[in-house]
Formats: sequence, C-alpha cells, structure tokens
Amino acid sequence: MIAYVTVGADDIARANRFYSAFLPALDYDLSEGPEGLSYALPVKPGQSPVPPDFYVKPTFDGRPATAGNGTMIAFEARDQSQVRDLHAAALAAGGFDEGQPGFRASYGSRFYVGYLRDPQGNKIALFSSNPNDPDRDG
Repeated sequence: MIAYVTVGADDIARANRFYSAFLPALDYDLSEGPEGLSYALPVKPGQSPVPPDFYVKPTFDGRPATAGNGTMIAFEARDQSQVRDLHAAALAAGGFDEGQPGFRASYGSRFYVGYLRDPQGNKIALFSSNPNDPDRDG
C-alpha cells in the first residue's frame, strides 16, 4: 500500500492555489507549515489514517524542482461531473491542460479521466469509474 506521495515545488503559494482548487473537494484536509503543504484524508475517531497522504514540498537539496518523466498521480472523483468541475477549477487555479475530461478507449468503457499539469509540471489525473453515474457521458 502506498503511504504517501510527495512532489517538489519551487513556488509553494502557487502550488497551494492549484491543489486547493480540487483536493478539498475530494475530502483532503490541508495542513500548511514551513516544510510545505500536507494533504490528508480526515481520520474519524477510532479509525486508522487512510493513505496515501499527499505532500507538496520544496526540494531537500535546494535545487529546482522538476517533474518526473512518466510520473503521474491520479485522484479519484465521485463522478464524471466532479471530474469536469475539478479539472476546470484546477486550470483556473494555474494548472495546464494535458487532456480534457472524457473516456479513453484504451482504458475501458467506464474510465472517465481528465489530465493536468500542476504549475511545476507534475502530471495529475482526475478520474471516475463509477458505473452508476447519473450523468454518465457514454
């Protein structure tokens, strides 16, 4: 099981605008500190934390942050409507389009996904594979 994912960012305020445009809608809580941004799903009393946490931090070595070639982080939305809404919100918050929301034939008939790049260039996917989606496109 993946415990956490970290991406580097040179401009934490800019990264905060981008990630805060969609992660709270996916139930992630934000903690900010001098070490960067920490997004985690809330823990209910008596339950264990639900991984993975997602961190946005300056690089440890002080060199510029870079996006990994071939690296992508995917966040699951409730339905296709939320994928579209969050994709648009992330673009408005400084993200870059890498593929408008829609079905991708190579991923099957239920996989609805939109792709983005964060301000640092990290690739992000927002997807839904909800077969009972009332707003189903296809």
